[in-house]
Amino acid sequence: MGLGDKISNAAEDATGKAKEKFGDATDNESLENEGRADQAKATAKKAGEDVKDAADDVKNGAEDLFDDKK
Repeated sequence: MGLGDKISNAAEDATGKAKEKFGDATDNESLENEGRADQAKATAKKAGEDVKDAADDVKNGAEDLFDDKK
């Protein structure tokens, strides 16, 4: 995961938490739900990036393994 993606996901998560708390404090259920949705999107994006990172690690490990056998 690139640094820009990490920053973007963290910002989206923080924004979601702020919306949720502000919605709770003002009895605005719609804003609370919007905040929860923002947090869920950030979590899903992070999971997708983690899967890509793991696949890259496997690919690099396999390349290293085969390079060592030459």
